[in-house]
Amino acid sequence: MYKILTLNPISVKGLERFSRDRYEVASEIGHPDAILVRSAKVTETHLTPTLKAIARAGAGTDNIPIPLCNDRGIPVFNAPGANANAVKELVLAGMLSASRNILEGVAYVRDLGAKKHSPEELHKLVEGGKKKFAGLELRGKTLGVAGLGAIGSLVAEMGLSMGMHVLGYDPAISVDAAWRLSSEVQRMDNLASLLAKSDFVSLHLPLIPQTKMLINEESLGWVKKGAVLVNFSRDEVVDNQAAAKALDSGRLSRFVTDFPHASLMGRPDVMATPHLGASTEEAEENCALMAANQLIDFLENGNIVNSVNFPRLVLERSSQYRIAVVNRNVAKMLGKVTNVLADFNLNVVDMLNKSRDDIAYNLIDVESAPPLEVIAAMEQVEGVICARLL
Repeated sequence: MYKILTLNPISVKGLERFSRDRYEVASEIGHPDAILVRSAKVTETHLTPTLKAIARAGAGTDNIPIPLCNDRGIPVFNAPGANANAVKELVLAGMLSASRNILEGVAYVRDLGAKKHSPEELHKLVEGGKKKFAGLELRGKTLGVAGLGAIGSLVAEMGLSMGMHVLGYDPAISVDAAWRLSSEVQRMDNLASLLAKSDFVSLHLPLIPQTKMLINEESLGWVKKGAVLVNFSRDEVVDNQAAAKALDSGRLSRFVTDFPHASLMGRPDVMATPHLGASTEEAEENCALMAANQLIDFLENGNIVNSVNFPRLVLERSSQYRIAVVNRNVAKMLGKVTNVLADFNLNVVDMLNKSRDDIAYNLIDVESAPPLEVIAAMEQVEGVICARLL
């Protein structure tokens, strides 16, 4: 029986994917085979010798120690696109609120209501005060989308549907993302060009060393004067102090962010939400289902889909006996692995080998039942990180 440790409350629909006869799922469990997590911090103490995989019920994995997982042969899964629609809708709400002064207008009317005016007085005050909240329409404005993955591509399509001109920038766009993207989205060669031409800039970037503080004092100097910056990606993609300076100078007119920061609190030109990007019932269900399905397929079949540190590898079973091997991506490893199989007189029916950066992964279907000793022999091979029977 596989043991699954949950570090956050997980949608019931996701948990129901784990059959009770094969899985034990709990928030407190010893020697887990896998961890299912949302935003909780995964630490080195969680990486027990029994741990085989971690699945994040969401897109970002900056709460998981990826380098340590690589060292121990632990794939980390995420759920790209499962919360994309939820984030897209919140981006639209943020852009509309910033351009139409909706929150300020609501606060004005709420204050009027608290003062118990007569109907005639209220009507007069509403009509007299509304000019203070006149805004701008999105139609005809230019939207720049930085990051054209599952969420960014939906935001770009949303901008087009609102009658906006849409620019896109993504130096690492995947083939799948490129196919999803409308030909009406104008591709920018660099971030500076996108920032200089956009009335609204929406960020949809992972937090990696190359994107940390990407929006800083220098890059904000490229921004079109009076632009609105929208950050529903990751907090540290934006230097908040640099954003405050850009607001002070009028370079930015508004900053809409899902990551409240102490230095920005109380500013009327900052709209901060409490990390609501994926906080919908539908998104939480979609993320939990995707993460659960990926864990089950990996634990039972060794298949890897949507891992952030391992190669994608899916092999249909040709035998009921399967061996999974994780090794360093160095020369001659495949030969060493197959030599071990030969030493145990195991005939290979089918196999697949893929690599990603420093990690290589192998699924090997063999004709007959392997003895337990074959795993110990595999793990004695220099360069092999771990192996298991499936």
